[in-house]
Amino acid sequence: MSSVKKLLAIMLTVGLMAGGLSTASADEYEEEPPIDEEFIEGTVEEVPETIYKWVQSTARANYYFNYRRMGYRLDEDGFIDLDVLMVPTLFIYDDVQKEDVIAKRKWRNQSREGYDKLVGRADYLEFRLTDGTVRVTERVDLDEQWGVLDVDRSGEPIELLGMSTSSVEYKFYRAIIIWAKLHNGDLIERSSGKLSPIEMNLEESEMPIMKLELP
Repeated sequence: MSSVKKLLAIMLTVGLMAGGLSTASADEYEEEPPIDEEFIEGTVEEVPETIYKWVQSTARANYYFNYRRMGYRLDEDGFIDLDVLMVPTLFIYDDVQKEDVIAKRKWRNQSREGYDKLVGRADYLEFRLTDGTVRVTERVDLDEQWGVLDVDRSGEPIELLGMSTSSVEYKFYRAIIIWAKLHNGDLIERSSGKLSPIEMNLEESEMPIMKLELP
């Protein structure tokens, strides 16, 4: 089994994302978010489309999100919180990006043990839909055996509308939101909780995900 396939199997089985979400078949999802052609340079065939959706490729990395593990957070009463969308993402680096990560760690006097085997990283995103923000709750560097090299939990909320619309990150986040809007009903159904009495009577157009408009 290739190292990429090992990672994906481990990430799906263990469920690194917090919150109980059941899985759904990829056959349920047919529509695709619009992708900016300038970023398309090809896909990594080893990343299974039944788990991950490819969004874009740059000169340094391929960008994916795990649509089988994304979903709404559950509050402390077990109700689905339609205001908080949790999304696991995956980035596969090229050799130049790996060298850049290592060089920055050296400059910051951080440990580089195991980084000669660096493959990419997993970011766990928290979208606060009413606030229009996104935060990386965990950033995990991964080696070629999909072991964890380092974990960074220092991410701060970023206003989506404050980002440059031409930035790679903004286009990635925007594609995730568009996909979530298209499949909002599925995300609610496969979240392991139930809607509160108030939210149960909301029209879909009144839900936070639908009100978040991104250019």
